[in-house]
Amino acid sequence: MYEEYLKYYPGFPFKGINFVDIIPLMQDKGVFRSIIRDLGALCASPNIVAPEARGFLFAAPMLTECSNIRNIVPMRKKGKLPFRKGDLVAVDITKEYGKDTLYFRLSDVAAGKHEGDVFNITFFDDVLATGGTAMGVARALEKITVEKDGREYGIKVKDFVFLVELDDLKGRNKLGEIAPVKSLIHLAGTDESL
Repeated sequence: MYEEYLKYYPGFPFKGINFVDIIPLMQDKGVFRSIIRDLGALCASPNIVAPEARGFLFAAPMLTECSNIRNIVPMRKKGKLPFRKGDLVAVDITKEYGKDTLYFRLSDVAAGKHEGDVFNITFFDDVLATGGTAMGVARALEKITVEKDGREYGIKVKDFVFLVELDDLKGRNKLGEIAPVKSLIHLAGTDESL
């Protein structure tokens, strides 16, 4: 149903890549609202971790459209998040285009809702390709603790939710070992689709 709105750009950002453009999904208010609600319904936890930049465009509206979503934890590139000493966490990831580092604040996780002694997290991103970003973030999150009201809490990745999944790249296989993987749109294609 949503697939008809997607656009494709062969050779972007470089030769051999068939880029999947999700921006047209935001050009119709009704379609966008429907997508946000459908994505929110897939999320198994009240806290969403979303990497920049396109993940933000779909994760943030879930706060107002989906009663089950309580908190968004933004993951940004270097120099984009102001922080206090000891609050910033770096996460090294391997993406389709190469290696990168994303950052998040422990205080942003602590602003969310915990259940018992753990903050359950849904990792959300726009496109699942090889799964490198999601894998790196999930492994980093589950190794740390967050302090809130004088107590230590663990972090558990409850599920991975994606707007679009490129099935041929099999990113789901790696992520499924950590938590369930849910995608709103599935696309088959070449190994060069992103």
